[in-house]
Amino acid sequence: MKTQTFTITAETGVHARPATLLVNKAGQYNSEVEVSYKGKKVNLKSIMGVMSLGIPKDAEIEVSAEGSDEEEALSGVGEVIKEHLGE
Repeated sequence: MKTQTFTITAETGVHARPATLLVNKAGQYNSEVEVSYKGKKVNLKSIMGVMSLGIPKDAEIEVSAEGSDEEEALSGVGEVIKEHLGE
C-alpha cells in the first residue's frame, strides 16, 4: 500500500467539480484508492463518499492506493489534486 498526504489550497475546498475529476481519475485504475480526512476513510471511486467528507480549504487529506497499479494510481490522483485543488 502506498500513501501520500496533500493539502487542499483551493478556495472552495473539494466541491462537486474537482471531486468528479478525482473520482474519474481513481476509476481508471484497478487498485483500491481511498481518501482519508479527519479519521474518516472513503473509496475515492465514489462521488458520494468523497462529497460526504466535506473537505474544506487548508485541509490535509491522505490518499492511499493498494493493488497492482497502486503507484500509477497515487501518481495520477496526485496530479489531479495538484492541478485543481492544492499541493
